[in-house]
Amino acid sequence: MFVLTEKENIIAQFTQDVIAGLSMTPKRLPSKYFYDAKGDGLFRDIMACKDYYVTRCEMEIFTEQTEKIARAISTGRGEFDLIELGPGDCSKSKHLLQALLNNGVRFNYVPIDISYDVIQGIESNLPGDLPGIQISSRHGDYHQMLKALSSGSDSRKVILNLGANVGNMPSEQCYKFIGDLRNSLSKGDIVLMGFDLVKDPKIIRAAYDDDEGITREFNLNLLRRMSNELEADLDISKFEHYCSYDPVTGACKSYLVAVGDTSIDIGAERFKLSRYESIWTEISQKYTLAQIEDIALANAFQPINLFTDSREWFADVLWEAK
Repeated sequence: MFVLTEKENIIAQFTQDVIAGLSMTPKRLPSKYFYDAKGDGLFRDIMACKDYYVTRCEMEIFTEQTEKIARAISTGRGEFDLIELGPGDCSKSKHLLQALLNNGVRFNYVPIDISYDVIQGIESNLPGDLPGIQISSRHGDYHQMLKALSSGSDSRKVILNLGANVGNMPSEQCYKFIGDLRNSLSKGDIVLMGFDLVKDPKIIRAAYDDDEGITREFNLNLLRRMSNELEADLDISKFEHYCSYDPVTGACKSYLVAVGDTSIDIGAERFKLSRYESIWTEISQKYTLAQIEDIALANAFQPINLFTDSREWFADVLWEAK
């Protein structure tokens, strides 16, 4: 019996998702495929851009309110699995992990990421930065890994979903994601989730269309991955990045726009694009505090705490599964 390797499974899923997205009207590509070694580096560069406020706002929360957060998730609750979805380089969560270790809290850190490079980096670097930490990393899809963890462990779960990751999907998908997340948890489990808040539209727009062109390269990297990993036949020079923000819906979207007639060939599939036709690649949804509370209550979570930066541009909300 022929069994696919993990890498072959990933490539097969990547191919399936790309073909499905390019078959849609309008066309789209999943933003999760931005992230390979090059994409991870580009995203770190984006986070360092002067106009990209998101990381700095949440970093302020995790540096100035670390002890409050640590007490909120651990006081009187016993040992737990601290599961982080999309941890990146742990630059924010590291402050919380250190506070928990300093306070003698017993926990098992479980980072989950679709990027193998991210997981490899955590396994290589974090034990040296935080001596004594217990790490049980998982490489793959959030929900699949959470289901496996839920069925394989009776420990209480504390979920970290930081960096406004939940904003990388339309509102209706956000509700479904959080509903699926709730179904993977037990009563009394905790979620700490980051949301980017509605603010001056000019500030939001500038954050996703930097003057240095890093966000442009980040989007184009998806096409590079398709060319390198899927052997897609395409001309990257035929595409440009475009960003828009709608203050009515709170949706900030990125597109790859064809600057001339072109096509993308993947195996036997050919997808033709006319001049100025767009491919939707990413959304960063902004929320009001009232909307965030509605999402929690609609999905059987009880809001129990709220942490914001000094300008109230970003919020990390703490929910308990009811």
